[in-house]
Amino acid sequence: MDTPDILVLQASYTNPVHAEALGLVLNHYAEDPMGGGHTLPADLLQQLPAELAKRPHAFSVLAFVGGEPAGLVNCFEGFSTFACRPLVNVHDVVVVNRFRGLGLSQKMLQKVEEIARQRGCCKITLEVLEGNDVAQAAYRKFGFDDSIFDPAHGRMLFWSKPL
Repeated sequence: MDTPDILVLQASYTNPVHAEALGLVLNHYAEDPMGGGHTLPADLLQQLPAELAKRPHAFSVLAFVGGEPAGLVNCFEGFSTFACRPLVNVHDVVVVNRFRGLGLSQKMLQKVEEIARQRGCCKITLEVLEGNDVAQAAYRKFGFDDSIFDPAHGRMLFWSKPL
């Protein structure tokens, strides 16, 4: 069996191929139950690369298999006040179903880590659904853990308030 041609790179939001891939893969994620199970509006997907490009602390990593969009990680730089250094928050991780099993999540997270180290970041953070065992296994394999600051106070929780 031939090894597929895998390319993992930091996306250029102004590159039309990267912009299209970002929209395609993100929509694939949105349509998955773990992403909410709904198609994203076409105009949102079209505007997204330009909006991300306006944010200097945003970056994305794309994976292509045989030239086809296969994976995406969207990240945003934050800041750790306790370490007085930047951090990277991984916001979206998706591998298109038919490309699963090729190690793309590990390859994309490795690229994210390289970028984070280049930026002098102290850590990488992410959120994961409690019921998403596949993603949790991939993150543990990469070295993430279920953060506990102080066992007496339990696990960290991610909350949100829609505006």
